[in-house]
Amino acid sequence: MLSEFTNSLNTVNNACDEVQKSVKLKEILRRILYLENTVNQGTIGGSAVGFKLDNLLKLTYTRSSDSKMTLMHYLCKVLASKSPALLDFYVDLVSLKSATKIQLKSLAEEMQAITKGLNKAKQELVASANDGPVSEVFRKTLNEFVCFAEPEVASLNNLYDLVGRNGYALVRYFGEDRCPFEQVTQTLYNFVRHFRKAHKENYKQAELEKKEAQAKVEME
Repeated sequence: MLSEFTNSLNTVNNACDEVQKSVKLKEILRRILYLENTVNQGTIGGSAVGFKLDNLLKLTYTRSSDSKMTLMHYLCKVLASKSPALLDFYVDLVSLKSATKIQLKSLAEEMQAITKGLNKAKQELVASANDGPVSEVFRKTLNEFVCFAEPEVASLNNLYDLVGRNGYALVRYFGEDRCPFEQVTQTLYNFVRHFRKAHKENYKQAELEKKEAQAKVEME
C-alpha cells in the first residue's frame, strides 16, 4: 500500500517537473501564442501575451483561414518544415499519462488515513503499558512497528507536501488560478494525443500527394 502511494506521489512530482523543464514544450507554446496572435490580428486578442490552457484543444477544431486544415495540422506542418526537432517534445513528458490517472483529493485522503493509522497504533502502544505481562509480546511487536513506521510516515508527509507545492506550481506555470491540477494534466495529455495524431495525418497526406504526383509524371 505504502509503495503504491509513494509511486503515485513520485509520478505527480515527476510530471510537474518534466512539464516545467521541457524546453521543447515551452517553445511549442510560444509558437502557438504567435499562431493565435496571427489568426486574431486586428482583434482585441491579436496582441495577447498568453492564452488559456484549454485553447490548446481548440486548435483541433479551429480551421485555418483557407479552411483546408485545422490549426493543429497547420502547427504540425510548420514545425515539420522549420523546426522538426520540436516534433518529439512529448518524449520529455514520460510521466504525464500516468499523472492523469491520479487525483490530488485521493492522495490527501490516503495520506490522512496513513497518518490516522499510525496515531492509532501509538495510542494502543501507550494503552497496552497498563496491561502487564499478558500483553508483553503484543507490546513489543507494536513498538517495533511504530519505530519503523514513524520515520516512514514522516518521509511520506514531506513527499506529500512537495506534491502539493509542485501541483500548485504547475497550475501557475500556465497562468491559471482556479484550474484544478487534474484538468491541467488531462488537457496537456489530450493536446499531446491530438498533436501526434495531426502530425501522423499530415505525414500520410504528404506521402499520398507525393505518390499521386509521381503517378502523374509517369503518365505524361
